[in-house]
Amino acid sequence: MNKILVIDDDESMRIIINAVLKEFNCQILNAENGAEGLLLLENEHPDLIISDLVMPEISGLDILKRVKEFDASIQVIILTAYDNMSSTIKAIQLGAYDYLSKPFDHEHFKLLIKRALESKLLNDKLMYQLDDKDKEFSNETYLVGNTPEMKEIFKSIGLVSINRVTVLIEGESGTGKELVSKIIHYSGVTKDEPFVAVNCSALTETLLESELFGHVKGAFTGAIRDKKGKFEQAGNGTIFLDEISEISPSLQVKLLRVIQEKEFEKVGGDNAVKVKARIITATNKDLEDLVKKGKFRDDLYYRLKVFTINMPPLRTRKDDIPQLVVHFLAKINNELHKNVHIVPYDVMEILQSYNWVGNVRELENILTQAVVLAKSNVLGKEYLILKGNYDSGKKMELKSLLTLSEMERAHILDILRSLSWNKNRAAKILGISKSTLYKKIEEYGIIKEDQN
Repeated sequence: MNKILVIDDDESMRIIINAVLKEFNCQILNAENGAEGLLLLENEHPDLIISDLVMPEISGLDILKRVKEFDASIQVIILTAYDNMSSTIKAIQLGAYDYLSKPFDHEHFKLLIKRALESKLLNDKLMYQLDDKDKEFSNETYLVGNTPEMKEIFKSIGLVSINRVTVLIEGESGTGKELVSKIIHYSGVTKDEPFVAVNCSALTETLLESELFGHVKGAFTGAIRDKKGKFEQAGNGTIFLDEISEISPSLQVKLLRVIQEKEFEKVGGDNAVKVKARIITATNKDLEDLVKKGKFRDDLYYRLKVFTINMPPLRTRKDDIPQLVVHFLAKINNELHKNVHIVPYDVMEILQSYNWVGNVRELENILTQAVVLAKSNVLGKEYLILKGNYDSGKKMELKSLLTLSEMERAHILDILRSLSWNKNRAAKILGISKSTLYKKIEEYGIIKEDQN
């Protein structure tokens, strides 16, 4: 039988809450102030605490903090007649399951109690939980997976990391191509040298040439001093060229010369600069097909693919998802100062049944959003903001109750509220640039007042 502790200095409110709780076949404990409530906490160890916010001496927020220090699995619902933004945010930050304004809707209150008790029950069951060893991770040098495809990739990394052979990494967006390049760099002969990454699709042809090879003073308007390019900055280390398929034909010629002659000239310069760095490139396109279509030089292609690593999409290695979830939760909890470490089996089933178009990157983003929204240490399925619904092993079906725009607006607003309107962090979690977030806020007419 569940134990529910009610803490409120208003006797009439305690009577109302007790009447609602009688439907739950639970043991009800009552305290008329914070001190009495904390004593019952220690002696009775309740499953759920329903506490008023404003009380003499010991407030509801004080109680919430003490409860989470005592046992983080105990759920706490805060009630208040003095609803405001700052207290709501603070309560959620401290780990409240929910924050409800008085007077409350009884049916909504019952549903909240039911879910809070279910959340506590999940804490007491054996589920996917993080071991201490999983809390140690490195973004730079940790690739997750035990499937045969991933084991072959580990072997490939072992082979190429002990020399400076040129490597081409192929795979869909979000499969971890840059991560593999970093592991090759940091686990082998280049580990003590610089790692320099360049996104070839992010710059115009002129800027990319200057970025790669550098320029001399006066080479073009604005070139007020000599500048080292990325090849020179990489020194004896590694230069990683992402989205290599996007470079122009003229830059393809220059890159071919770099690989063949091991030297280049800066923009506007005449002197040859020696290349010592290992070159790793990556693409989410079929380079061989681009060669056949005349859009990519065949001689450069064969120079780049001395050794090739093909990154499998997440949908073909779904057995790795539980391990990936554990890894990402450790990382996300550390970054967001949260403690969401329990994943119910039905949630894991949803994650393993979902068609991950965005691959591992999408999985990390979905988990980050879920951790931000989670009100306890359990990753409930209500926090998974996916592009479809899950139905007991059946295929995902698109949501039909809301338009995509309505769903996106609601999602952005939820994230902003959860982060106290920190737009930098919100943009990162949403996986968009800050400028795009501002455009969305303006487009959807999202204003801070919406959270009241």
